[in-house]
Amino acid sequence: MRFVKGHGTENDFVIIPDVDGELELSGALVAALCDRRAGIGGDGVLRVVRTKLSPEVADQAGEAEWFMDYRNSDGSVAEMCGNGTRVFARYLVDSGLAGAGEFGVATRGGIKRVRLAETGDVTVDMGMPRVLGESSATVSGKEYGGLRVDMGNPHLACVIGDPVAGLDLTRQPGFDPAAFPHGVNVELLNAVGPRRVVMRVFERGSGETRSCGTGSVASAVAAARLAGETTGTWEVEVLGGTVTVTLDERTSYLSGPAVLVASGEVDL
Repeated sequence: MRFVKGHGTENDFVIIPDVDGELELSGALVAALCDRRAGIGGDGVLRVVRTKLSPEVADQAGEAEWFMDYRNSDGSVAEMCGNGTRVFARYLVDSGLAGAGEFGVATRGGIKRVRLAETGDVTVDMGMPRVLGESSATVSGKEYGGLRVDMGNPHLACVIGDPVAGLDLTRQPGFDPAAFPHGVNVELLNAVGPRRVVMRVFERGSGETRSCGTGSVASAVAAARLAGETTGTWEVEVLGGTVTVTLDERTSYLSGPAVLVASGEVDL
């Protein structure tokens, strides 16, 4: 089976071209591909398949030719991945499946419009963040209040005060299962300058990752609310680099690098 490896601010993915929808992508296969010792290694898998051949998103075929079938590294299915969308779009252009410019990508979280040149950063229209109230996360026995943000997938963005570098994220932070019955991505962040935050994230189904696109937007929303703002451009510093989040009155945008680093074949 052919594969391509790519990353967006070191949030890395195994890309599987399956344009005709012939591959049975089981949870066990995804987990094996993402294994960093016995497989290729990645925070998730991006299967590239024609939207019209994918029953769960076939209604999006009029707006997007390609469906990003995203799976977490444990094999579970996810609604959306912001960095994954940027890497997916870079793959489409670099492989000749799409032209540079602006186009739609089908996801389980709806159509995402992407914009990119032949080289350079990729920008994704992430949609309007939905703020659903407040909740809390527990890390190493300490509770942090946070903002519930729906980005097509669930987030809990906590401005914590403590240095994020000292947090133990080797285990899933505690959270309220009544508020997040399907699990949650937890962001822990602090403001480090005007409209600039530093953030770490524990992604459901993947563990701590070096970046999270939807989580970066959720973090910008939480930081903006703390500052009494709802719009503006925020720099979000993650372990793997820096992304830019723009909030306006109708949507949000995520911009940053997307790089393809390797390709080859894996023996199933």
